[in-house]
Amino acid sequence: MPPAGGADRRQFYINGQWREAVDPELFTIAEAATERPLGVAAMGGPSEIGEAVLAARAALDNGPWGRSTPHERAETMRRFADSLERRGESTARLVSQQNGMIWPLSIISNAAAPVAILRSMAELAEARTFETRRPSKKGHTIVRQEPVGVVGAIVAWNYPQLLAMAKIAPALAAGCTIVLKPAPETALDAYVLGEAAEDAGLPPGVLNIVAGGVRAGEALVAHPGVDKIAFTGSTAAGQAIGEAAGRSLKRVSLELGGKSAAVVLPDADLDVFARSLDDAVFKNGGQTCTTNSRILVPHGRSQEVLDVLAAYVDDLAMGDPLDDAVTLGPMVSDQHRERVRNYIRLGESEGFQLVRGGAEPPDGLTRGWFVSPTIFGGVDNNSRLAQEEIFGPVISVIPYESEDEAVRIANDTVFGLGGVVFTEDHEHGLDIASRIRSGTMGINYFSMDMGSPFGGVKHSGIGREFGPEALDYYLEYRSIYV
Repeated sequence: MPPAGGADRRQFYINGQWREAVDPELFTIAEAATERPLGVAAMGGPSEIGEAVLAARAALDNGPWGRSTPHERAETMRRFADSLERRGESTARLVSQQNGMIWPLSIISNAAAPVAILRSMAELAEARTFETRRPSKKGHTIVRQEPVGVVGAIVAWNYPQLLAMAKIAPALAAGCTIVLKPAPETALDAYVLGEAAEDAGLPPGVLNIVAGGVRAGEALVAHPGVDKIAFTGSTAAGQAIGEAAGRSLKRVSLELGGKSAAVVLPDADLDVFARSLDDAVFKNGGQTCTTNSRILVPHGRSQEVLDVLAAYVDDLAMGDPLDDAVTLGPMVSDQHRERVRNYIRLGESEGFQLVRGGAEPPDGLTRGWFVSPTIFGGVDNNSRLAQEEIFGPVISVIPYESEDEAVRIANDTVFGLGGVVFTEDHEHGLDIASRIRSGTMGINYFSMDMGSPFGGVKHSGIGREFGPEALDYYLEYRSIYV
């Protein structure tokens, strides 16, 4: 049974049981909008990670999961989805309290979407052919798609349930077992996954959950019993994980940062542009890896675009993310708020046009980790403001002279995750989009499609999540010559 004690999570979910932490480090999670303590979570280390990996290995090598059929896995996944669905509203509420995500987005991202991903992957598991026979010169070859093994899943705090399920669901469909390490900032909601797994009858050891910080993450990446690491987080952390995994030749999927560009072409409809801002630019207060934080505009339309952005920001309602009237919540923590504010101060010191916002606290919000949505005009693409991922509601408007220059500026970044082209000529927009090196692009809007592959190029990552393609990253091909 899951632990009692309100929001506190002082136990880990390992091998189908709730295990007491031995001499744990305790992490206090505060409510982002009020700064009041919300709960306490035990942070695991190498010992707890080692125990979880051994449980996952045993479930794969010796337990029923390792011998399960795709149909059996799909049935278990559907029960898991049903169990999560019953907990969806309370889970979404808890996530909003922890990271400041507004309620309408949280109920989609942390309740509906994880359930939909599980059910979709269950269908894919049943529909996929995991074994084929091919004629060869001396007989035939059996080609099997087998689980990659034990998966270490490390997820960020900004969309915790969605990011976790983006790894758990394809891993389960492939027949893998999992050790999930959620971020400390959203450790409380992570264990709902353990409760739902227990309720759904997942065999012991198939899903293990150990919240923790850097020590736990390093232990998971380095553990010889882990076959693959699936990570979502910062590019710097992803580089360190890729380097460590490479030394032991572990498989990796890395979904990392971005500094995406929205290219406003001369013929763009600014009403369409304005309607896209919720999803493409300000989603989750900018705490989204695909945020189009660089907006490229023709010199002749710069003021028009700045006016649209200013009007949008003026209409935002900041406050408690659980209030239906609120359209912009706080940052996840005081530390992250100060990081975002420092970038705003940097933009101010570099002399860019401050159209809205600034580093000062928003009026009337004396509690909570709020940052004023900030628009800078006339930004130089070579500046740190335009080159580094801020992960907050800070937007750089960058003028350009020609479409070729716009494409050059859009590509002048180490990242390649998202982007949008705004134009009334869709075919021309598609041509411009095809010249921008990015894993995903939109024409006149940006909204992720869970049925299609998502991921980045360059420093934005390796591998893809969502859609049928996600399953490929949890399988190994084996040939048997007969």
